[in-house]
Amino acid sequence: LCDYGGQQLQRCMMQQTLLIVGSLLLATGVWSDDATTPAAATGDCVRSVTTASGSLIDRGRTFCSGELIFEDNFDFFDFEKWDHENTLAGGGNWEFQWYTNNRSNSFVEDGALNIRPTLTADQFGLDFMTSGTLSLQGSYPTDHCTNDAFFGCVRVGNRQHIVNPVKSARIRTISSFNFKYGRAEVRAKLPTGDWLWPAIWLLPKRNVYGTWPASGEMDLMESRGNENLFLDGVQIGTRQVGQTLHFGPNPSYNGYPTTTLTKNAMPEQEFNKNFSTFGFVWTPDNITVSINGEDLATIEGDFWTRGDFGKHNLENPWRHGTRMAPFDQEFHFIINLAVGGVAFFPDAATNPGGKPWTNNSPQAATDFWNGRAQWLPTWNLDKDGGKSASLLVDYVKVWAL
Repeated sequence: LCDYGGQQLQRCMMQQTLLIVGSLLLATGVWSDDATTPAAATGDCVRSVTTASGSLIDRGRTFCSGELIFEDNFDFFDFEKWDHENTLAGGGNWEFQWYTNNRSNSFVEDGALNIRPTLTADQFGLDFMTSGTLSLQGSYPTDHCTNDAFFGCVRVGNRQHIVNPVKSARIRTISSFNFKYGRAEVRAKLPTGDWLWPAIWLLPKRNVYGTWPASGEMDLMESRGNENLFLDGVQIGTRQVGQTLHFGPNPSYNGYPTTTLTKNAMPEQEFNKNFSTFGFVWTPDNITVSINGEDLATIEGDFWTRGDFGKHNLENPWRHGTRMAPFDQEFHFIINLAVGGVAFFPDAATNPGGKPWTNNSPQAATDFWNGRAQWLPTWNLDKDGGKSASLLVDYVKVWAL
């Protein structure tokens, strides 16, 4: 094609090289307007500030503004996208569940992810609760304990401290998909059942600024499964969801109260009765959170000032980061269904039958289990496969900014 000599030959070869490179970019979708249509074909690709990494993302991949970069519609359980946690740790709040990879607790059905609680005693028997040993030290990598904090890999039951009474699931995309900046949506229907604690949230790929909460946490949705849990006249159960950011130089100084938002649905529109869409837009300047398309708040950067940490003579872990630090690194999704614990359910709240444990009890899990005659009927595990007590997720989607 380049039948010239001297400088003409060089110019011709450069032009052919550019054409080849451009064709390769088009073929690989580096320029694209969405997940299927290369925007280079129309020349309207605007390079996005969004970054992503993981097994699903080619190294060095760039994105076009508005491009769909992650999607799971849960037509099947995609184990290339989701890893299971395998731990007894209780989420750092001494929660009462243990997380395991078991199709009784996490499965896909009718186009939705189901995370369903089951009873440990149903598998091992009642005596096991006070005398058995739960060990998550599997012989294969996929069976290994994922968190040994808080006696997370082995627990031995006794009459004061029983083994974790509920089995559940917690899945995450830490291996497959992490991203920085973008627009995300998760459509979900929340569970019904006293003391159930569903959550959809994000943690950083790496603790660049230090251990929690210095490197941040984004809570897209947290709720409570109680249908009649009230605090100061407000229903804080199935009618309410919360969204927040965790950040601070150490656990004693966590600025989450400055970013915590709650949304209460109207009667008969509770979040356990219909699917709702929980979303956020995350930019280099701020984070805007929404529910069902309604923006609830925009949280601006400069989290050191927001938390007013300077007055405590603390060192700023984000001094070398951007104004969005610690939320200027890649994060991954986590979806789980927890139970109880000593932090999320206020002792002062009222609930039919009462709360069977207190948050300062040295044997909270045992007290909870001993009160099962009050809470277990609200889970309806014997009806419709326990679907009403399950966290159902229709889809998870992320677009580049």
